[in-house]
Amino acid sequence: MIFFAHRGLSATHPENTLAAFNAAVDAGFTWCETDVDLAACGTPVLLHDTDLDRTTNLSGSLYEHTAEQLASADAGSWFAPEYAGEPVPTLAQLIDLMNQRGLNANIELKSNEQGRERSLQLVDAVIEQLDRLEPGRQVLVSSFNHLLLAELKRRAPRYRVGALFTREMLQPDWLSVLELINADAVHIHSEGLTRATVQQLRAAGYDVNVWTVNSRARANELRNWGATGVFTDSAEVARI
Repeated sequence: MIFFAHRGLSATHPENTLAAFNAAVDAGFTWCETDVDLAACGTPVLLHDTDLDRTTNLSGSLYEHTAEQLASADAGSWFAPEYAGEPVPTLAQLIDLMNQRGLNANIELKSNEQGRERSLQLVDAVIEQLDRLEPGRQVLVSSFNHLLLAELKRRAPRYRVGALFTREMLQPDWLSVLELINADAVHIHSEGLTRATVQQLRAAGYDVNVWTVNSRARANELRNWGATGVFTDSAEVARI
């Protein structure tokens, strides 16, 4: 089973920061998970929310700030004083870290809110950075926006993709959706997930990675059901 450090080691470090990704490697994780969207200048940056207020000292929309402004922001103080001045990283910085430290990553494409042109710009910008990965590094691209995911797979079929689902989103047409995307994996919410669903998805040939699991008992149960991975905030879960 793969353990993905969710937004880095986010139980003990500010999410989606280089500090959190380095801490994940130090704790023994070989995979991390992060979120990517475009700054105003078109640079792909790592941030979960479109709104900056929750995790930075800036206010307003990500789409109104450049990567340069985000690099001088404080994305750490909200979590703990010792992380004051931790910047919002770019995807390029994460790619460098992956190459340097032997880290693999699940990159979640956020559903860009600025329309078709910027959505396609996000896809192309992510592919451009992924192409910088050194041999041996692995990457999985996921998204709740299945149209965006299908477009990335069409443009760069060399990259594996995982379709994100809440339990409610997994409707009877799930096989059609996955085949139209040309997906390699299903990333599904842990809440309400059953053995039967995991085994049905696995029998159809898809990896099943479950989010977000912070219980060692639940992670072990999912492994016994045949799940291929879990996303977790905690290093303890990865010690089952």
